[in-house]
Amino acid sequence: MDKFESLRAFTQVVISGGFAAAAREMGLSRSAVNKLVIALENELGVQLLHRSTRVVTPTETGLAFHERCLEILASLEEAERSITQLHEEPRGRLRVNAPMSFGTMHLAPALADFLVHYPDLQVQLTLNDRFIDPLEEGFDVTVRIAKPQTSASLIVHPLGVAQRVLCAAPSYLETHGIPAHPFELRHHSCLHYGQLAVEDQWILIGADGDHTISVTGVLCSNNGEVLREAAVRGLGITLLPRFIVEPELQQGSLQIVMPDYHPPELCVYVIYPVNRHLSTKIRLLVNFLQGQFGHHPERNGSIG
Repeated sequence: MDKFESLRAFTQVVISGGFAAAAREMGLSRSAVNKLVIALENELGVQLLHRSTRVVTPTETGLAFHERCLEILASLEEAERSITQLHEEPRGRLRVNAPMSFGTMHLAPALADFLVHYPDLQVQLTLNDRFIDPLEEGFDVTVRIAKPQTSASLIVHPLGVAQRVLCAAPSYLETHGIPAHPFELRHHSCLHYGQLAVEDQWILIGADGDHTISVTGVLCSNNGEVLREAAVRGLGITLLPRFIVEPELQQGSLQIVMPDYHPPELCVYVIYPVNRHLSTKIRLLVNFLQGQFGHHPERNGSIG
């Protein structure tokens, strides 16, 4: 029995609603399609279809098996396509999503270099700080800066870590004092991610253990550059990835607060749907990004 041909026949019968329609789609005789499905049922030892003179519908087992068959056949098709493309220049469109600040400061120049190497590709880059669902919104590749995640429907490749720092303008610290312990942040204006209606919680780790502090301030935003500019203007203390504030730290317009306490690092990783893991253009982009961001021994894998 040609198992893949039997899987194709079964899925086509379900999709078409009958053997005759499936046979027309596959360019086979009705009896040939019927034999393929019967052979599959015999191999599995289960009934996959309810048959009547007018309509063919999947059994409960058949419906569940149909979903798995679609995934298997899609992966097979992608594998066949990837082998063909090994001898061709990658072409087509890649939809990429990334956080705003990381996208403008780091990803944009990397993608420009990538496109120089592969001029037949077109990249559609969407930047936002909203936590998107790449499957629902149709992105081929998504870059995230967050806690590590696992998903049965997504493949995750780490790129590095994003160190975060507490920092504030010297003018703010001169006026309000320099906190020496995380608990003192409760008495400061803290510029944070989130909503003004709720408190944000910052976790800081020091020699005396982990501290979870509820903070509030005059401004919150879902964009790090907004918080950075507010901190530079002396509006409070902020907690941001170092790559966002590194120029200001070097210039002295911001300075690190409580260097003996540090927040947990965030992972920078790229994700893409499982059913696209054999796509040549996605594999090329992921490998390129890992080369750009994943191998910085002088920074211990840190980005920024």
